[in-house]
Amino acid sequence: MTVLDRFRLDGKVAVVTGASSGLGVAFAKALAEAGADLILGARREERLTTTGKLVEAAGRKYFAKKTDVTKPEDCDALIAFAVEKFGHVDILINNAGIASAIPAVKESPDQFREVIETNLLGSFWMAQAFARANTEGGAIVNVASILGIKPQGLPQAAYVSSKAGLIGLTKDLATQWSSRKKIRVNALAPGLFPSEMGDSLPPESIEFIKKVTPLGRLGDPEELATTSVWLVSDAASYITGITVPVDGGLVMP
Repeated sequence: MTVLDRFRLDGKVAVVTGASSGLGVAFAKALAEAGADLILGARREERLTTTGKLVEAAGRKYFAKKTDVTKPEDCDALIAFAVEKFGHVDILINNAGIASAIPAVKESPDQFREVIETNLLGSFWMAQAFARANTEGGAIVNVASILGIKPQGLPQAAYVSSKAGLIGLTKDLATQWSSRKKIRVNALAPGLFPSEMGDSLPPESIEFIKKVTPLGRLGDPEELATTSVWLVSDAASYITGITVPVDGGLVMP
């Protein structure tokens, strides 16, 4: 096996949540180009066809299923769907998430819970379903955020809490599953990328983040997606329990 061969995902089946737009599309496209077949999940099922066309253009197969990760039964069903269609499941990209930007004194219980239930609990339900179904070992990548490492002064208590919790969850699941189940669990901590969540920020906030980022720009979704390919491939076979910032240097020590 050559060095480049270790990055290939031929014969693997990957599940991507939140695959209807933004970073989820980039993850699916990159995984397909590396050789994986895809199971795509999202609440907006009608938009998954567009993502699926990118998978097919890379010469791989895909199936799509409407999924709300806040419902454990939907998470179980998505993983069961993957096994039904392909016979096995090897990779999970926990990408589904929502953001909020509400001052902490004004954020309601329902608003706070909605973010936690999607970003943190939803990721756990998906990981749990994946681990129950996986029999040959595999890899999970949780999509956290640099805000879970270092808040940037924006009013995002619920979002920051959910992503910090997801980083902690990554460490715990890696501890539990890496040896016993041969499932490596890692996380990505994106900086600011073009996405529906990023588009919800005021223009002045985006310009401020660019200014304080050493590389001086937003990230390209492909830069994040290629990092996910590395983390789930044999090229990262001795890596588990870490969170990789992909942020242009924003949170460097």
